[in-house]
Amino acid sequence: MADKVQLLDNRWDDQKAAGLDEPGKLLYRSNLLGADKRITNYGGGNTSAKVIETDPLTGKPVEVLWVKGSGGDVGTIKLDGFATLYMEKLESLKSIYKGVEDEDRMVGFLPHCTFNLNNRAASIDTPLHGFVPFKHVDHMHPDAIIAIAASKNSRELTKEIFGGEIGWLPWRRPGFQLGLDLGAYVAAHPNSKGVVLESHGLFTWANDAKECYELTLEIINKAIVWFDQKTAGKSAFGGEATRSLDPSARRAIAAKLMPEIRGKIGASERKLGHFDDQPAVLEFVNSNNLRPLAALGTSCPDHFLRTKIRPLVLDFDLANPNADAVVASLDSALEAYRTDYARYYNDCKHANSPAMRDPNPVIFLIPGVGMLSFAKDKATARIAGEFYVNAINVMRGASSVSEYQGLPEQEAFDIEYWLLEEAKLQRMPKPKSLAGRVAFVTGGAGGIGRATAERLLGEGACVVLADIDTDALNAAHENFAKRYTSDAVRSVQLNVTDEAGVIASYAEASVEFGGVDILVSNAGIASSAPIETTELSMWTRNIDILATGYFLVSREAFRLFRRQKIGGNVVFVASKNGLAASSNASAYCAAKAAEIHLARCLALEGAEGGIRVNTVNPDAVLRGSKIWNGEWREQRAASSNLQVDELEEHYRKRSLLKLNVLPEDIAEAVYFLASDSSAKSTGNIINVDAGNAQSFTR
Repeated sequence: MADKVQLLDNRWDDQKAAGLDEPGKLLYRSNLLGADKRITNYGGGNTSAKVIETDPLTGKPVEVLWVKGSGGDVGTIKLDGFATLYMEKLESLKSIYKGVEDEDRMVGFLPHCTFNLNNRAASIDTPLHGFVPFKHVDHMHPDAIIAIAASKNSRELTKEIFGGEIGWLPWRRPGFQLGLDLGAYVAAHPNSKGVVLESHGLFTWANDAKECYELTLEIINKAIVWFDQKTAGKSAFGGEATRSLDPSARRAIAAKLMPEIRGKIGASERKLGHFDDQPAVLEFVNSNNLRPLAALGTSCPDHFLRTKIRPLVLDFDLANPNADAVVASLDSALEAYRTDYARYYNDCKHANSPAMRDPNPVIFLIPGVGMLSFAKDKATARIAGEFYVNAINVMRGASSVSEYQGLPEQEAFDIEYWLLEEAKLQRMPKPKSLAGRVAFVTGGAGGIGRATAERLLGEGACVVLADIDTDALNAAHENFAKRYTSDAVRSVQLNVTDEAGVIASYAEASVEFGGVDILVSNAGIASSAPIETTELSMWTRNIDILATGYFLVSREAFRLFRRQKIGGNVVFVASKNGLAASSNASAYCAAKAAEIHLARCLALEGAEGGIRVNTVNPDAVLRGSKIWNGEWREQRAASSNLQVDELEEHYRKRSLLKLNVLPEDIAEAVYFLASDSSAKSTGNIINVDAGNAQSFTR
């Protein structure tokens, strides 16, 4: 049977580990464990090692606990992500502990145990590692183990699967007392290799780093094999109630719903969305037991801190898969969810509980379609979805071999609204100015487009790069993803004159991020010729790209903004030539003038919906420009009787300020108009041309 299931691979490399000291082995072990979401979820679980160090004050050897610091992720942690504490001082805290009601106070003493002035904050799980008398400890959240821990008879299942090798402890909130409980358990069961914590996860320990790593894999694999044997031939979640739509239809439904949801839950704080229709999700949302299981809530604290205690299941008739019907029901569904969340808060709150937080759901489940998750940024939305997939896996296992149980509401509330958790939230850095916003940038792979995307990404926006040049687009995407994370950037190959392509690209933005807030219409060309030799094809090409293209991307942006009902922002990158006539460029100048006047018209139309439309007029942005790399540079040089390499200096001298205009200068103006700094501006033009009297707007 074991050869039919996908077991965890032992990835320990003795040759690599041989060159590492004990902290290095801890880091190596942690990264290996955190690399597989079947072992632990993002940010979940922790690892530790007790290491003999030299005391910087006495020069004598002391035992130091290295343990994952607060808020870290074992899969990506570096050495500076570990807290370090004197074990002797940590042990001494037992003498001043007054009982369970004293747990929060004990957290304040952890900094007093710090070794070597380490500024990494120790987590509340520190005593759980410190009071286990083994050198190496792993605390993981494997789906297979939490499925046991979340079963109604988890104690009996633990004994059936592991015998006396792994013990069991009843649910207790992580903290000082649970650390004492673990220490007491080990003292009473010296041959035990670990513990299943009810509704929580797994602890394993050993006196060697490799041995601890391999033990953790062995225990999880034993649970995986056991579940495979027990569930063979059984239908999960009570069997299938409905079938999935095909993949393209699922994405189309998600693209329709996500902006609607985003607008309804993001009025006070912008939210970004994530769509997931992997097989595990579809198996759950299509099942007979979807609603009763979802209503029970999640079990592991790490799950519901990310996902809220329970999701919102949306009604969707697969016999008549009409997204408009779901949209029509959203207000009532969301109001019912908020009412129930307020009931949960009021039933469970204490006199000193923090004020109720956002009562909107994080997870939305749609039969036949999949799962939507929303949070203040894309990474958090994606990770919330990953956590709910972990919860699905737990529910599958527990409900197949026993009866699944979520945490009681009071226990869940006491963690969600824990004062220590609130203090952590209050310490979070202030969001950047464009956090929670999505920008759609046409011509995104060119000089001005890339500089603009860079500026917006740097202020916390997610960016959809749209460009017709596939090679340049891929290069820009790869560069930005490497520097701003893959969560922050998407790309679509787009010809802005293709109506169907424009519509599809906005649908893609909606399914990837939940919607769009900012359009930067920047795609462009340039041409130069006397009117007598201007071919109709040249005229048409300028009008098609610079006027019709701007119309198409703006129209689709307006449609999306209207659906979201949270305002919107359009910035046209036009040209000085749209205001100042230029010889031998009638097609280009006329098209740019059309852009400027279109922007004015849209500013009038959008104002009542909170949609602002403004224009940036560059001039002579030569560096990094794809337009200026072609015939346009030669044509403009010829029209001024200059050599090509003299053109940039010519434009500098021509300007009133005697300065060259760079892509970053245009990006700064775009950012200003896209940000709340210009919240009371619409229908305006900012000239970024180093000064040109002909293009003064008044």
